[in-house]
Amino acid sequence: MIEIKVPTVGESISEVTLVKWLKTDGAWVERDELLCEMESEKATFELNAEQAGILHIVAKEGDTINIGDIACKIDETADRPEGATVAPKEEKSTPATANASTTPKAEAIAADVKATPVAQAIMADKNVKPNEVKGSGISGRILKHDVLEALARPSIVGGATEMSRTDRPEKMSNLRKTISRRLVEAKNTTAMLTTFNEVDMTRIMDIRKLYKDGFKETHGVNLGFMSFFTKACTTALQEWPAVNAYIDGDQIIYHEYCDISIAVSAPKGLVVPVIRNAESMSMAEIEMKVVELAKKARDSKLSMEEMTGGTFTITNGGVFGSLMSTPIINIPQAAILGMHKIQDRAMVINGKIEVRPMMYLALSYDHRIIDGRESVGFLVRVKELLENPELLLIGKDPVKGLLGI
Repeated sequence: MIEIKVPTVGESISEVTLVKWLKTDGAWVERDELLCEMESEKATFELNAEQAGILHIVAKEGDTINIGDIACKIDETADRPEGATVAPKEEKSTPATANASTTPKAEAIAADVKATPVAQAIMADKNVKPNEVKGSGISGRILKHDVLEALARPSIVGGATEMSRTDRPEKMSNLRKTISRRLVEAKNTTAMLTTFNEVDMTRIMDIRKLYKDGFKETHGVNLGFMSFFTKACTTALQEWPAVNAYIDGDQIIYHEYCDISIAVSAPKGLVVPVIRNAESMSMAEIEMKVVELAKKARDSKLSMEEMTGGTFTITNGGVFGSLMSTPIINIPQAAILGMHKIQDRAMVINGKIEVRPMMYLALSYDHRIIDGRESVGFLVRVKELLENPELLLIGKDPVKGLLGI
């Protein structure tokens, strides 16, 4: 009998939560087949079978278990059942629901969204649309209990009566606990201050409109805003090194590189993967990395290495419609830049009122290491680079560069 233990997943992490078993107790599993999902305080990972055999589950879903504890056992001496195939765990259907799952309605639902057969049948029977159900399975797969929870909401057909006052307690995940702890720690241990500015996005939007098709055809990735902001920040960080530093005891650690953390809203909470040496990357390389990290975040596939070691953070609340906010520093970093919604506003340009696409920028910083001169100077420089994207190429006005001034 082989014991499958919880592996070490990172420094300072002593326990994990067993989120979901992907195989049932007593099932035959193949070598390297995924057995369960686990969640640490920083990331989600999966446990694999070390040998083929019969699975004997030890830890239950929702349990908090220590690193090195036994999660399950595999009887590798058992005989392989006839017709045993590798397949993910599915919910068993009753004869009635099994027949229902083959109805045209259920087939239409299955074509639109990933759901178990039982979940498909219930949605078809109750006329529940897939977008009304939040899936809790792998990659957002809709399970039976997801549909039942949706039906309990007043807004769903066949659900509870209006004015329901039901409370639903839910255990806080390790990831959410860590987010909560770090946010409070940032507020309590830094002298945080926020400075604001606004940037005219006209030039960037014109560039994207003019070159987006050629960029996509050449590089195979869309030309987004994040590459412009990342390039602008890396240029400004090298000119204002205090913004790219952090405090370590009685020392200030300055970085001669720019590892840009990108805040991403993942299904289980906020994660901040890192783009390494962003100062030396092209626009296309940045966009490719952003797409790669965002996909991993959505699929809970980010590694510990990909989420640690950033020197400066960019967060975009504009994707959710935020017009202005004060982002919280991602400790131990000293500063974070907040992007926001692009809003058409009347601006005075050369004495005339014009409608321009404007975005508010917010820089939250640790006043213990960054003074007003550095914070405002950095943000003004970012604004200048974004409003004049050609400066991103050489860092200064081409004419001034030619004249050496």
